[in-house]
Amino acid sequence: MGRLSWPLRPLPDGRGEVWRWDLGDVAELPAARAALRSRLTGAGVPEDPDASGERLVLAFDELASNALRHGESPVVATVVAGSGGWLLDVSDRARETMPTPAVDRDPAHGGMGLHLVARLAVAHGWYVDGRCKHVWACLPTTIEDRQPALA
Repeated sequence: MGRLSWPLRPLPDGRGEVWRWDLGDVAELPAARAALRSRLTGAGVPEDPDASGERLVLAFDELASNALRHGESPVVATVVAGSGGWLLDVSDRARETMPTPAVDRDPAHGGMGLHLVARLAVAHGWYVDGRCKHVWACLPTTIEDRQPALA
């Protein structure tokens, strides 16, 4: 798999309902995923494994687990549910550590989460704001709205 950049880019303006999780440990992720699925169901998103809601849950899990494993607490995962899609923003206190997609790694050894999120997203990036690093992705509500991420 070739090198896929995770660009330094400010968070887009997201308007919509805001859902937020404060995470302290990887062990909290199953409950956070379940809560996100519940919010999606409440918003009328189908519970289909191939639906956009599950792609959002997957991206949420990948970015949050990266922050919990490689960042510094506190980790805050935020989803803005807008009319055209979702804006996912995960922050942590490791300002000096940029998101780095794995290069030339056997996928069996893991580390492909940033590549996966970039492919699911219509846009992605990261930035530093005050004492926090933010890693974000915009995900469409339908697969037809997704364009391949630029390398």
